[in-house]
Amino acid sequence: MSFLNKNPALLLIDIQKGFLDESYWGGNRNNKNAEEISGSILQKWREYHLPIFHVQHRSTNPKSKLHPSNPGFAFQDTVLPLPNEPIITKHVNSAFIGTNLKQLLDEQQISTLVIVGLTTNHCVSTTTRMAGNYGYETYIISDATAAFNRVGIAGENYDSTLIHLTALANLNDEFATVWNSQQLFKHI
Repeated sequence: MSFLNKNPALLLIDIQKGFLDESYWGGNRNNKNAEEISGSILQKWREYHLPIFHVQHRSTNPKSKLHPSNPGFAFQDTVLPLPNEPIITKHVNSAFIGTNLKQLLDEQQISTLVIVGLTTNHCVSTTTRMAGNYGYETYIISDATAAFNRVGIAGENYDSTLIHLTALANLNDEFATVWNSQQLFKHI
């Protein structure tokens, strides 16, 4: 069965303006063109009339860049939803917790997911893990995701690329298949 015959759904996770403030999230973000690549994937999905779900983090912390009162809550321009594309609003790391995402996927008999977005080690990873646990055939697109530097429990600094690659390594072949965008485009 070809990849397109699987009717894969695209999940665009938290590609919001708040993530443009690198210092707020830890600095030194890798994959600085992840949003543009996500936008290219989104255009291809629209071209083929495949299912699309935009996921938006709605922080309950008024000081968060992703709180609805902050301009950072808005989607980035490269991935603006069309009126007919569902927006899943979440308050936690997983797009499945406290939302109707699984119900919508199941109602449409979608069993294959392609995941892009921010950040690799947080909401992308958590959603991917749950998708795998729910039994979806899941693909995460490595260059359409990104991470920031992180401070370890002993105060050590971990580089964003290390965080990103480690998160992908933890997901690959257990919860999902990790592809880059070129591998994805070869299949569609």
